[in-house]
Amino acid sequence: MLKQRILTALILVPLAIAAIFFLSLPNLAAALLVVLSIGAWEWGPLMGFDTKTRRTAFVSAVALCIIGLWVVIPPQELWTLDGRINPMALNVLYVSAVWWLLTIFMIFKYPRYSSFWTSHRSIRGLFGILTLAPTWLAFLILRSNGQLMDEFHGTYLLLLLFAFVWCADIGAYFAGKRFGKNKLMPNVSPGKTIEGVVGGNIAAALVALITGLIFSWTSQQIMLAIALALLISVVSVVGDLTESMLKRQAGVKDSGSILPGHGGILDRIDSLTATAPVFALCFVLFGW
Repeated sequence: MLKQRILTALILVPLAIAAIFFLSLPNLAAALLVVLSIGAWEWGPLMGFDTKTRRTAFVSAVALCIIGLWVVIPPQELWTLDGRINPMALNVLYVSAVWWLLTIFMIFKYPRYSSFWTSHRSIRGLFGILTLAPTWLAFLILRSNGQLMDEFHGTYLLLLLFAFVWCADIGAYFAGKRFGKNKLMPNVSPGKTIEGVVGGNIAAALVALITGLIFSWTSQQIMLAIALALLISVVSVVGDLTESMLKRQAGVKDSGSILPGHGGILDRIDSLTATAPVFALCFVLFGW
């Protein structure tokens, strides 16, 4: 399984990096729409949808929400000429942040209140929309920033996000394997340990430190970046646990099987669906 995960990652990582570097903003928006539509298809079983018709209907609903955002807030108009975020885009990030705060409550209380959202497919569908649609917008907010000053500025922001999330994931995996003894949330994800989370935090913080040293950031900038890295590392765990909670409640092991060693698209991007909106919101509010 580890060999499959590594081989798949060696293919996916260059593709993801190439996409954010070389695709134009509209083409990147379209590519993200396709990826998140696949994620919506995989969300179907989490809602109890066992027919292609129902799953297709949910994919259409998510796609329409994203297209609606595309029409109302075109990617080229996410930032004003003086560097201010489109107010509607900012509101979407706020809504996303509230959603992820709610998931923390759900995770800690699971399975106490799970019967409520389990018995209402529309609520689980809303969960999917709140997870996937803001992710699309957050990626474009980051990618489109600073286009007039430096065409790759937004690309560097996304690369830093990827580095935080991927290194946190790797650090958590190996720290958990080597030192993991204390379960983090056994009711939600029996395989996750506190030691793994700490390992992920350390790995993400090292990314921030090394990046700061390479680019000669001030001590204050490095400390702020480390704080952001720790936040993103924790939020990535929240994204992972949220999907694990929904899969456990639905009796599903993996969201799909399209990626050898990783399961489905949703299994691979669960951390990014949580971290991308939070990362974008931190950048907008604090300009770190």
